[in-house]
Amino acid sequence: MQSSVSPLQPCLHPIYARLLCAALCQHGFSEAQVMEGTGLDWAHLHSDNRRLSFAQVQRLVRRAVQLTECPWLGLETGCATQVYAHGPVGYAAVACADLRGVLQVVERFSVLRLSSLRLTGHQVGERYCLSADEDFDLGDVREYILSTLAGTFLRLLEMVCGPLPSGAVQFDFPFAEPAWSARYRELLGGAVTFSADCYRVSLPLAWLERPSLSADASAARLALRDCEHLLLGAEQGGDWTSRVQLRLLACEERYPTLEQLAEEFHLSERTLIRRLRDEGTTYQQLLDEVRQELACWLLLNTPLSVERVAERLGYQDSSNFSRTFRRWLGMTPNAWRSGSAEVLRP
Repeated sequence: MQSSVSPLQPCLHPIYARLLCAALCQHGFSEAQVMEGTGLDWAHLHSDNRRLSFAQVQRLVRRAVQLTECPWLGLETGCATQVYAHGPVGYAAVACADLRGVLQVVERFSVLRLSSLRLTGHQVGERYCLSADEDFDLGDVREYILSTLAGTFLRLLEMVCGPLPSGAVQFDFPFAEPAWSARYRELLGGAVTFSADCYRVSLPLAWLERPSLSADASAARLALRDCEHLLLGAEQGGDWTSRVQLRLLACEERYPTLEQLAEEFHLSERTLIRRLRDEGTTYQQLLDEVRQELACWLLLNTPLSVERVAERLGYQDSSNFSRTFRRWLGMTPNAWRSGSAEVLRP
């Protein structure tokens, strides 16, 4: 577990949050009910393809489980998610020639969709295991995230291999067996254990040579090219929006001006403005978003006073921070802290 990774850093493609929102709407909840206490905006969530931070995902998942009173909601969501929702990674996986190639795609490129988990494949006896290492503590949404991952992986295997023998795929979860464990065994095929040292899924080693039912060599080449391009971009710091976001998240109380930031990136101020504009944003917009998300995190997860939160965000006047926060979320910091703490109570 890498404690240096911040839960405020972008980590999850927004399509998964949208799928969760769609499921909640199917349960009969309104957009306003779904968003209450999360600090998220429905229209923005469904129109912006920038990744969500773990903190944002955590608030949305807490709200979803509270509304549905369904603690195995992640499992149901994962089992209902179509493979193609995973974008280029999903396309590349299902187009591979055999299951070995599919698993290699999952291991190498899953960080493009969820970067808070690192998947590693290895052989154990006569089985192939895929384990997940958490970049930071997933806390009270660990079950949701890992059960979603399990359901998603099972759907992928079924698309590539066809119907699977009951119990042939083993799922191990690193949390205590819940009272609803029968639901896991029903949806995942029976071979499920709890209180493991990490999340792990395993299958017979002999399966790796199975030809994929959806193999398409031409489509695989195109999708793998797209995945490699995206991975290279991520390793180089991502797009300019992501680079600016990460730089601002690393700040403590004092934020650089646009001119100072451009100098750090060895760009002219005009060039940085243009590159952000080409990605549909501005420096001021990103600064506001980083400050807003950090404010929400500090108010919900720390005992810091509003005055100290304002200082942490670079505001010399706490009243100015309160006015800005009201513009962001339509209420004062104290009202949001108390209201969200109640709405999102685990």
